[in-house]
Amino acid sequence: MPLIVDSHNDIAWNMLAYRRDYTRPVEETRRLEAGTRIRELADDALLGWPEYQRGSVALVFATLYAPPMRFAHNELETPLAYRTSDEANRIYREQLITYKRLTDSLPDKFRMVTRQRELESVLEAWQSDSEGEPRPVGLVPLMEGADGIRTPAELEEWFELGLRLIGLAWVGTRYSGGWKEPGPLTQEGRRLLEAMSDYPFTLDLSHMDEPAILEALDRYPGPIAATHGNCLALLPDFPTNRQFSDRVLNGIIERDGVVGVVPYNGYLKVGWVQGKDRREDVSLEAVVDHIDHICQMAGDALHAGLGSDFDGGFGLQSVPPGMESVADLQKIGPLLLRRGYTEADAANILGGNWITRLRRDLPA
Repeated sequence: MPLIVDSHNDIAWNMLAYRRDYTRPVEETRRLEAGTRIRELADDALLGWPEYQRGSVALVFATLYAPPMRFAHNELETPLAYRTSDEANRIYREQLITYKRLTDSLPDKFRMVTRQRELESVLEAWQSDSEGEPRPVGLVPLMEGADGIRTPAELEEWFELGLRLIGLAWVGTRYSGGWKEPGPLTQEGRRLLEAMSDYPFTLDLSHMDEPAILEALDRYPGPIAATHGNCLALLPDFPTNRQFSDRVLNGIIERDGVVGVVPYNGYLKVGWVQGKDRREDVSLEAVVDHIDHICQMAGDALHAGLGSDFDGGFGLQSVPPGMESVADLQKIGPLLLRRGYTEADAANILGGNWITRLRRDLPA
C-alpha cells in the first residue's frame, strides 16, 4: 500500500476548539459528539490515528489556524479567534505547543517533522516489515494565514520553533488579499516574503487572491506549494476566489510545486451545499478529475497531491460516498490506475510528490 501524505489537517484547531482526541477512532469521536453542537457545526469527524494507520497516512501538514474575529460565527470558534496580531500570535503559539505536547507524550503515535532526519525516521518506521508495530504519523507545521507573525524579525524564532510552511492568507490579512477578501500583496507582505527567503520556508499559496499569488510567484525565490485547493477550470462560475486558475496552476508547475486536491463536495461541484444536497451528487471520480487536470497541464504526475482539509469545518456528510474517513484516500489510487496512470504515478500523487519536496526543502 503506497504511503499517503495529507497536506492539510487542522488538528490543533480541532483539539482546542472541539476537544477532539485524535488518538481515538473516528467512530468513537462520532459517537461522543452525536447530538452536540460540534456535530451541528462540523459534521462527523474524518480523522483519527487508527484511520491514519489503516490508510498508511504517514505524514500530515498540521496547521496553525485561527479565524479573525469578523469570521468567528459561533461560540466554539470565538475563543480561538483574534482581533489583533498579538492575539493571533498567542493562538498560533498555543497550537504549536499543542503539537509539541502531543508528540512528546505520544511519540509512538505522532512525531514532529521539521528536519530531514525526522522525516527519514518517520518514513523508515512506515517502511519497516515489523507487523503490528505502531507507525508514527509525522506532523509538518504549517501556518495558515500569517497574521500571527507580527514582524519579519520574528521569523527566526518561528523557524526555531519548527514552523516550516507559511500561507500569507486565509481570508484577507495585512500581508495579502485572501479568500472572500480579494486584494494584492501589501507592502508588508512583500517585506515578509523577502525575509522568508532567508530561510527554507515553503510559501503556501492556498487562500491567497490571484493577483497576490501571481506576484508572489514572481517575487518569492523559495519553495512554493499549494496545500489545498482545486482547479477553477473544472468549476466554472465558482462563487469565490478560492480555487486555482490555470494561470496559477501553470505558475506552480513551473516553480516545481505541488497542488493538494481537496475531496470536499463543495469544491468538486459548484453550488453543492451540505444539508441541501446529497453526498451521492458527487463521486470520487470528481476528485480524480482535478488531479488529472493538473497532471495534463504538467505533462507528468509530479505536481499533484492530496490536501484533504478533513475536519476543516466539514466532515463525513460533505465528502463523496466511499470516503468514510481519511483511510479512504487510498481509494483514489485504483481510480488513477483505471485512468491509465501507472502504479508509480499513483504512488507519487498519493504521497511521493510531497515526500520529494520535503526531502528537498526541509533543513538537514
